[in-house]
Amino acid sequence: MSALPSRPLRRVVITSVSTVAGGLLLLSLKPHSTAGAAPLTTAPAPTATSSGPAGSSGAATAPPTGGGSTSGTRTVDGDAVQTRYGPVQLRVTVTGGRLTAVTAVQLPQSNPRDEEISSFAVPQLTQEVLAAQSARVDTVSGATYTSEGYLRSLQSALDKAGG
Repeated sequence: MSALPSRPLRRVVITSVSTVAGGLLLLSLKPHSTAGAAPLTTAPAPTATSSGPAGSSGAATAPPTGGGSTSGTRTVDGDAVQTRYGPVQLRVTVTGGRLTAVTAVQLPQSNPRDEEISSFAVPQLTQEVLAAQSARVDTVSGATYTSEGYLRSLQSALDKAGG
């Protein structure tokens, strides 16, 4: 009869030890590595130009060389999208109707973790966006809020650029 209390007790001990070990394993996982990644920099805020109307976004526009809107080079700032961790704003360059560059104007950088996430996610998103030539790409795992802000700002810039 003394064997009966020990069996449930063993289960409790094994379950408790397993739970603690699993928790410690999760806590020991390291976040994304930024080894080899270029340092993250943001472009300075745009300034108004004398060639544009008052209140313009400061985006430069090259004069079109043909009759369509797909010729020439246009650089347009997207909307600043407020995310849970800070604003995300992009500047896009469209040349000959093709998206040729995406530059971060603002990214969440209020602490080292925000900077780490941005430096990990933004290059991936930029590469995918330039390959897809659209804002229809997947978000980066572990950087959902930054990814969503990135894609919303990108779409607003593409809408403004007419692409």
